[in-house]
Order: sequence, then structure tokens, then C-alpha cells
Amino acid sequence: MLAAILSLGCIGLVSAIALGFVAKKFAVEVDPREAAIMEVLPSANCGACGYPGCGGYAKSLVAGKAEPNQCPPGGAELVVKLAHILGVEAVETAPQVAVVLCQGDNKTAVNKYRYLGLEDCNAAQKIADGPKACPGGCLGLGSCQRVCPFDAIEITADGLAVISRDKCTGCRKCVAVCPRQTIRMTPLAASVHVMCNSRDKGALVRKYCQIGCIGCHICEKAAPQAYKIEGFLAEVVYEEHEEAFEAIEKCPTHCIRDFAEGYPQGSSFQAPGVDDDTPNAA
Repeated sequence: MLAAILSLGCIGLVSAIALGFVAKKFAVEVDPREAAIMEVLPSANCGACGYPGCGGYAKSLVAGKAEPNQCPPGGAELVVKLAHILGVEAVETAPQVAVVLCQGDNKTAVNKYRYLGLEDCNAAQKIADGPKACPGGCLGLGSCQRVCPFDAIEITADGLAVISRDKCTGCRKCVAVCPRQTIRMTPLAASVHVMCNSRDKGALVRKYCQIGCIGCHICEKAAPQAYKIEGFLAEVVYEEHEEAFEAIEKCPTHCIRDFAEGYPQGSSFQAPGVDDDTPNAA
């Protein structure tokens, strides 16, 4: 019995020494800055930085492969904190938000057929290029809503995706999942947008959408610096967005919207300064 106990004790001692040696020999040194970075990151793991989660971003920052301004959810405050930890200069980037450039819901836009498949925009798009007649219109099946980690997207009762400018952090997950590229990243400072994604000629747009852009150039004439026409579709020149509001009232199809005044029809999101119990602007 004593021999067995001594034998087991020796085996345990040798094993402990061996494990200690292996642990020391193959130990991976962790830069203390990495732990400090993980403490200040938002832990959203959204991938907006271009790396696999916050851990991947922290490692890349310490390795000098990433910049402190690559985390949209963290904002300007995080940039300063990361720069301080890394001992580099804080260089901020202008914040961006995602916008669904479409207002054509089931009441204002025409559908080619009744879709009864999976509640997924990518699946619907594979069937005859989607049920919506407009080739660039929002399908409203909620793919973007499901991938948003910040609860910033809603689908209205009439099938239109709407993104909250207050909740959106600019992670770009919704942009990546939209099969029609209807969602775009835009400067947060710019609240006026042409809410259309069709480059068809005006005569064709009128057949499938009541509030689509018809490329009439009226907005461009009203604010020449703030608008451009590409492929029969008007777009805001965001570098000159301060003047874009001048064309809102002149647009014949009312496809230009100022989000400072309200969200698209059917949205529960409130414009800045609007009380929660006040009906949203249409």
C-alpha cells in the first residue's frame, strides 16, 4: 500500500513539473494593452471594424494593424480612450448612419406577385428578382432587422424597413445583408435624402411607385450644388447637404425627405424634438 501511494505521489509530482515546464515553454505573452482595450470596447462584436469581434480588433490594434477610429459603435469617446492606451494621436472620423433609400411600401409601390416564401429578403430576391416591381425597392421582409445588434431597424405594417438615426451605430451589418443595396451609409450630419433606389426612367417608375424619383432634375435646379442626377436617379451631394432642404417642397413625387422633420409613413421612430405620444410626420 505504501509503495502504491509513493508511486502515485511521484507520478503526480513529475506530471506537475512537466506541466509547469510546458506552460512556461509555450506560454503566449499577452500585451497588457490588449486587456485594457477589451475593457473599453463596447463588446458588441458586430464586426463593423472589419475584424472578427472585439477580441480580434483588440489584437489588431496592439499589433498596429488597425486604427482606433474603426469602431463605429464606440464613437468619438472610444477613439480618445483607445488612442490614449496605444499612445497615438486620436483621429476622429465623421459618424455615419444607415438609411433605407426607399419609401415604397405595400400601399405606394406595386408588387409583381404575392410572395409566400421565407421571411427573408435574399430568398425572395432569388425568385424572379423579388416580388416588388421596383428593381431597387425595399422588400420589407426583415433580413436587415434580424441582423441589427442594436434594435435600430423596424419593419412597418405595410412592409418597409426604417432605420432609427438615434439607435444606429453605423456597424454596416444591414448594408451587407440587403440583396438590393437599398441601404446606404450616409453622414449623420446629413438629414435630407432622396428616398429612392431606382435608376429607371421616370415613365417606368411612375408605373410601379407613387413616390419614386422620376429624374426630372427639379431638385438639381432648386439646389444645384446639393444634388446630382445619375442614371435617372437624383442623389444628394452630401458634401453640400446643408442646401438640400431647398428642393424638398419642389419635388413632384415627394421622394425627398428630411429626417429631422419625421420618418417615413408607418414608422414608430420619432424625429428629434418630437414627443413619443405625438404622431410621426408622414
